[in-house]
Amino acid sequence: MDKWITFDCYGTLVDWRTGMGNSLEIVAPGRGADMLSLHRKIEGEIEMQEAYRPYREVLAESVRRMARSLQLPLGPGDEEILAATLPFWPVYPDTNEALLELKRAGWKLAILSNVDRDLITGTLRHFSCLIDLVVTAQDVRSYKPADAHARRFLELTGVSSDRWLYAAVNLQYDLRPGRALGANCVWINREREPMPDDPDILFGESAGMSGLPRIAAQFEMSRSVSQAGERK
Repeated sequence: MDKWITFDCYGTLVDWRTGMGNSLEIVAPGRGADMLSLHRKIEGEIEMQEAYRPYREVLAESVRRMARSLQLPLGPGDEEILAATLPFWPVYPDTNEALLELKRAGWKLAILSNVDRDLITGTLRHFSCLIDLVVTAQDVRSYKPADAHARRFLELTGVSSDRWLYAAVNLQYDLRPGRALGANCVWINREREPMPDDPDILFGESAGMSGLPRIAAQFEMSRSVSQAGERK
């Protein structure tokens, strides 16, 4: 049976802060960082408090609300800046080597992302290896932290818990829901946050993607030891 690692994309594999911050500077010179500081809260409100809408529309509405909150004027079409630039946001420097190493170790790779399929298609071109499966918000008409992405992944792969790692930056949106469905979670703690109050949800932690292949190897070893014990 295949062994799988699921990832969040933007924040875990892709440097969304740099990409989004640079994009917002285009429409609000000198205020991009101020807009960026509002993004997570505003986007989360749109995704969780309103009926499903395509992510392209979520991005546009979030730009409008960020600008309104800061009393910044927008020009015609400025609200489309994030959707227009998202496919070009930079991959973290440690992403591709880690993905290649995981591939060489026999792992299949999946991305579960809160975006539209046409947007992530552009991002996939920046990876140095094939991503075996992608589940988007558009596919399941739902946004994380709801668990529809992970449930669709399980439906498509049939993977068992002892062959499933979930690596992501966000505890609330990815790792806690994933753990509830049986994933073995690895926190890619890029922002050097303190350990959560529920550390038992984690199999491992790494400050970036470069540590993930080692953790994945440890996971396989622990599985082998467990299986050997069961056979005795």
